Amino acid sequence: MGYLGWTAATGVLLLLMSLSYGWISRFAVPVFGLYLLVGIVCGPWELGILRIDIVDHAPLTSRITEIAMAASLFITGLKIRLPLKYAFWKTGIMLALPGMLLTIGGIMVVSHFLTGISWPLSLALAAILAPTDPVLASLVAINDAQDGDRLRVSLSSEAGLNDGTALPFLILALLWNQAGSALSGEELLKWFSVDLVWALMGGLAIGFLLGRFIGIMATRSRHAQGEVAPSDFVALALICLSFALAQWVSASGFLAAFAAGVGLRSTEVSVQKRHADQKEDDDDLPAEMLVNPHTRHGLDIQSPIKSVGLIIGDALSFGDTVERLFAAALIIILGVTLAQHWNSSALPLAFLIFFLIRPLAVLLVTWRSQSPWLHRLSLGWLGIRGIGSLNYIAYAWLHGFQGDDATLVTDTAITIVTISVLVHGITVTPLLTLRRKKEQH
Repeated sequence: MGYLGWTAATGVLLLLMSLSYGWISRFAVPVFGLYLLVGIVCGPWELGILRIDIVDHAPLTSRITEIAMAASLFITGLKIRLPLKYAFWKTGIMLALPGMLLTIGGIMVVSHFLTGISWPLSLALAAILAPTDPVLASLVAINDAQDGDRLRVSLSSEAGLNDGTALPFLILALLWNQAGSALSGEELLKWFSVDLVWALMGGLAIGFLLGRFIGIMATRSRHAQGEVAPSDFVALALICLSFALAQWVSASGFLAAFAAGVGLRSTEVSVQKRHADQKEDDDDLPAEMLVNPHTRHGLDIQSPIKSVGLIIGDALSFGDTVERLFAAALIIILGVTLAQHWNSSALPLAFLIFFLIRPLAVLLVTWRSQSPWLHRLSLGWLGIRGIGSLNYIAYAWLHGFQGDDATLVTDTAITIVTISVLVHGITVTPLLTLRRKKEQH
């Protein structure tokens, strides 16, 4: 099929998904599951019109997944309006740090004895599969800045943080695998100080400060000029700058993108507090809900609140579109590449990760939270894997992965990610419905 044929096919797919979304949402199979099915049908297993292997195209896979994740992480951070002192943030941090360590340790031990791969490669597999996905987590992420649901906020903050916290352990696994023996004290110290501590703290600091600074500058500039034109490029610039600057200084670009969204949101909150006397009502609404972007040219920009509201609203709209487009493309690619990497022997490991390792890790780190059992079990179950794992697979192959055991790790990871997209996607709506009914009673 030629260029025009693929262009038309893409248009038909997007049109069908857009027009039928209301009907699709009533059925058990999620939208991402349908994209996965499209990839499987178009791939070698069925029609054979697409042949894509993410390992053979690791450089391209790495870049595309980075763009999707950076945009998604930025939007996730931008939607969270609750101050850090809230317990929901604490839960997300506990899931992304000690919870992540427990999950990595559990997967590492179980995969070593189930598959027989070496300890370094078991650690690599654990680091690839441990983090929840920021892109596909949109199924259970907060809907907007007014959403204070504790489950959604906890899962959103976890998804925002844990990609940055898992990557250092993949780096450790690759170093260990290349060394062929235990790492020296000097190598471990360098990994701990640079790849772990600096990557985490530096990424968060760079992203937050950049988001805060650009947010303030953009608000002041647009208010001074009375400018109401679309400001999508502010979001794009912030995503690009935060990710690139952090990566340039060996910090986590993913954490920087997430923190940039948090920093931009903090600008909106501070502008509202500073100009509270100019608010038209007493409701503490996010600034983007105080302006109508469709009538922007008729707005009277008398207050910086409206300026920052337009900036935030445009950023959310732009980021959401980018996130959905890249997510659809990457899940279709996952379906296509599945034919080369399906491994049925990964099913027992998937079962243990979904039903034992992740839930147990969540229960342990939330032991003192005094949250209801249903809430904690929901947190344990709703740990969807996805595009982040594909990025880590590509990263591993670009940094020394090779051999049959590395292929086994890749096949196992892709199989488990595919199962997660389907199983977690199918169970999200029934679980959230059950939780809502329980809370109403």
